[in-house]
Amino acid sequence: MEENYKIPLVFYRTSSGGEPVRDWLKGLNPDDRNAVGMDLMRAQWRWPIGMPLCRPMGDGLWEVRTELPSRRIARVLFCVHAGRLVALHGFIKKTQKTPDEELKKARKRQKEIET
Repeated sequence: MEENYKIPLVFYRTSSGGEPVRDWLKGLNPDDRNAVGMDLMRAQWRWPIGMPLCRPMGDGLWEVRTELPSRRIARVLFCVHAGRLVALHGFIKKTQKTPDEELKKARKRQKEIET
């Protein structure tokens, strides 16, 4: 019998102590925030997990894909570092393709924690 194991999830922290993903989540309405939280929890309990919940973005970067009750689409970009899921960046997706500037932000933060 396979034992369930929950991989820890932490929020990226800036050098000044800010947590941009946590702040972004707090800015969502409660139903949307809950939907993202549930998907992050699913990723923790089922890791490694693929589509439709998580999609690899290349070079160790992943996204959690959430359809929000407000009929929008949210993405949380994360990496796996030191045995933990690290939420690097969250945003509301407005186009089919993930915008380069959103990926750049997450990759910059990923480099910071991996060095």
